[in-house]
Amino acid sequence: MSLWAVTFLEYWKRKNATLAHHWDCMDFHEEEEPPRPEFAAMAPAMEENPVTGVKEPYFPEKARISRMLTGSMVIVIMLCVVMIFLVTVIIYRSIVSVMMFETGSSVLRTQAGNIANISSSLVNLALILLMGQVYTALAEQLTKWGRLSQNKVVFCAIIFQIKAFSARSLLFYCRFVGYPGHYGTLFGMRNEDCGPGGCLIELAEQLCIIMVGKQLINNVQEFVIPKIKSWRQKRALSSVKKAQKAEEPKRWEQDYELIPCEGLFDEYLEIVLQFGFITIFVAAFPLAPLFALLNNWVEVRLDACKFVCEYRRPVAERAQHIGVWFIILEALSHVSVIVNAFLIAFTSDFLPRLLYQYKFNNDLHGYVNFTLAYSPPSYNYSSHTVCRYKAFRDENGKYTLVYWELLAARLGFIIAFEHVVFFVLRVIDWMVPDIPESLELKIKRERYLAKQALADKQEALLVSMPTHCEPCLFSLPLTPESSETGCVRKLKQLLLT
Repeated sequence: MSLWAVTFLEYWKRKNATLAHHWDCMDFHEEEEPPRPEFAAMAPAMEENPVTGVKEPYFPEKARISRMLTGSMVIVIMLCVVMIFLVTVIIYRSIVSVMMFETGSSVLRTQAGNIANISSSLVNLALILLMGQVYTALAEQLTKWGRLSQNKVVFCAIIFQIKAFSARSLLFYCRFVGYPGHYGTLFGMRNEDCGPGGCLIELAEQLCIIMVGKQLINNVQEFVIPKIKSWRQKRALSSVKKAQKAEEPKRWEQDYELIPCEGLFDEYLEIVLQFGFITIFVAAFPLAPLFALLNNWVEVRLDACKFVCEYRRPVAERAQHIGVWFIILEALSHVSVIVNAFLIAFTSDFLPRLLYQYKFNNDLHGYVNFTLAYSPPSYNYSSHTVCRYKAFRDENGKYTLVYWELLAARLGFIIAFEHVVFFVLRVIDWMVPDIPESLELKIKRERYLAKQALADKQEALLVSMPTHCEPCLFSLPLTPESSETGCVRKLKQLLLT
């Protein structure tokens, strides 16, 4: 998945270069973009742009920094809210498990873990959808209040979404269970341990419900909400149309009856979060790319219907690339390498099996007994039974030498995995050029033809000019408009044509 992510981004660079050349945006820079209207209307002062030399709306640096610091504090507060929701879901899982066991039903007791996991996933999905709307609205308000650029809107929204995104994984990766007689607790309740199938099974169930449920709800929203808005828009204009004469409406009048286009921010945000989802958690949920493919196949048609039939024609804006979104995609592709390395090292039996084969038995005979520890004598005395649990501890609950050897092997695997993958990624980056060879030749050809045409134009001008006008060519930029000679004015007119 890490190799696919980097290869995908490299080929997107090539596609981006082709599109930019096709729409004549390869030399377009952000300095050429005009200030946002809401910023220009609320700016307290005007100042000359050092790049363009044009006076533009200006917000004082001191006031902007103070507002950015305040916005950062809001981000920290929202991080605390995410952690509160995380703890709430953990407590909810524990309460549901206890309730299932107290019913006395053998079926409910057997399926208590699955019921708690599925129900908590649904609660988590509802919180994600609810807080996703809050995060996006809050990011936009912080941007307007702090007078930040559009890239800052994207950054704030992604930060908020990634918090909830990563907090879900902490629910499974950070489980401090303890051992018999000394179990870890949270607010007086014992922490849950992974099931017999391991943490990956529960994590896969959680990710499947969240990913598929979020995609279904988003697609329903994208289909239903524009329909409702369009119906309300037409209903509001129906009274105005009745007062007018019974004439066939013009095309621009029909277009005005549609709802205004809200931009592509939500579309970009959804696809970037999906990219992060499938790259970061693919080791735990291998079907994530398949569900993403099916979702995108459906969403392309829904978006086409929405933008063609329900929205007004969007106002075109020039851009050389997708901006900060590509930087976020690159960051997610690198984070996925680290997360998958930890996931393979700490939640799978890959490394414990290798260690057992290398140190004890190559055919894995006795491996299960190797992974189980005996409960402490104090626990055996109080419960009148001997308990075995999955851990590398001695009879006193202390970690054994095998645990530290396995921990060293896991950390070494993470370092080796990251270095090998990142090296291969750099090789792919070097092998795949950012601009296709055919496009690069086309650009060079256009530049050559442009220089050739300019040289031919200058040669034709020099031939058509009288001899006494040649000294005027050197004074062309310095000659005032009022004192221009006839040949200079003629030369300017020819150059313009």
